Amino acid sequence: MPENSWYENDSYNELEPISSLTSDLSELDDINSYFYRGLAGRRRKAAVALTVIWSGTIALHLFSWGYWFILGLTALIGLHCLRLLLVRPQPTPVPLTETDPEKLPFVSLLVAAKNEEAVVTSLVKMLCNLDYPASRYELWVIDDNSSDRTPILLDRLADEYAQLRVVHRAADAGGGKSGALNEVWARAQGEIIAVFDADAKVPQDLLRRVLPLFDRQQVGAVQVRKAVAQAELEGNPNASNFWVRGQVAEMALDTFFQEQRNALGGIGELRGNGQFVRRAALERCGGWNEETITDDLDLTLRLHLDRWDIECLTFPAVIEEGVTHAVGLWHQRSRWAEGGYQRYLDYWRLIARNRLGTRKSLDLFVFLTTQYIMPTAAVPDLMMAIARNTSPMLTPITSLTLALSFLGMFLGLRRIQIGQPKRSRDRQGRSLRLTALLQSLLGIVYMLHWIPIIVMTTARLSIRPKRLKWVKTVHHGTDEAWLDASNP
Repeated sequence: MPENSWYENDSYNELEPISSLTSDLSELDDINSYFYRGLAGRRRKAAVALTVIWSGTIALHLFSWGYWFILGLTALIGLHCLRLLLVRPQPTPVPLTETDPEKLPFVSLLVAAKNEEAVVTSLVKMLCNLDYPASRYELWVIDDNSSDRTPILLDRLADEYAQLRVVHRAADAGGGKSGALNEVWARAQGEIIAVFDADAKVPQDLLRRVLPLFDRQQVGAVQVRKAVAQAELEGNPNASNFWVRGQVAEMALDTFFQEQRNALGGIGELRGNGQFVRRAALERCGGWNEETITDDLDLTLRLHLDRWDIECLTFPAVIEEGVTHAVGLWHQRSRWAEGGYQRYLDYWRLIARNRLGTRKSLDLFVFLTTQYIMPTAAVPDLMMAIARNTSPMLTPITSLTLALSFLGMFLGLRRIQIGQPKRSRDRQGRSLRLTALLQSLLGIVYMLHWIPIIVMTTARLSIRPKRLKWVKTVHHGTDEAWLDASNP
């Protein structure tokens, strides 16, 4: 399978759709080659980036002005984040109340399912019974060559629900989840394309709450807040699990900053499960990238490069299963880190040319620095500090990042608590502020896993040839009596 390698011509038209700038294909000389040319290109770019980050960090220790440079960078990042904290988030639009089906947008719901017998039946029943006219939406479930009972269950459900379309992919079909989505979205009828994971649980009025966000024509996509199923279920034994509680704080942090970044004209991001994309935007971007392991993060950057905005909806939430053990979390987050890093390697030329615009470029720089560059630079910084018997040079930025993460978690959790129904708040019994405070402290400890993951990922991408692997997260299913705590 050839790779969609990045088109590295120096000339481009600002008005061209992003798909025309990323459509150059590199042919394989040998179909059995160990890795694609494009992946080798990523490796070279990653090696250059790693060399620059390490050598630059070492140089900062050797020059007297190094510490002042770090203080200046910390001040720049701090100023941007202060603006993020102070900006007022955009109000949530009123849900659709229109009852005439002909006046409602047509929506196509897409689910790529591989070995999902534990959850696929409840998912289909839930999505086929939404509070939205059945004639104005359809559900496509792509069975990606499952080896369990998923195909059988889907065929039975297709006889029961008229709006369900089932597609069975062949064993040699490639592209992972992106390939499955690409096989279907062009055939779907929807003006809006929604993507869900097989373990998703959604409230009945989700479409009526999401669709008003598309009234602004510049909005190319909307990401719905994600919540952890184990934390939403009454009496679930995993509700107090450290990794589950950490993911709750992490998702609150992510949603909070997404809302604030959108309000400041920055970059909103897609998170896979619960993403809604305008068909026109998807067409201009050329669909999902089959040569990345995080289709949502890749599509995020291509949408912004094509001058679309991505909104975030906090209420209601899409509920999904969280990871309950360290090994599973490591594998999942390593995949996210690698896919997130890949997109910067693939599209760096357009980013450098400020195709995003000044506001989004600054926002991207701040979060690229704190999420990827600083963790990567932590190793040479610590080595030089030990060798020279001095303090780590990056201490100011590290301290600022931890402080902002804690504050973002606390404010994000409080925003979610305040938005919950009064009955849900009353059930908690304890002080909500104290609950959010303790959860945020736990979340900071939990988030430290990101540092070794980034260090390992950036190093691996730089030195190790690697074929793309689409790793499936195993879903076990949860009790059907899930709490609809996301509804205001």
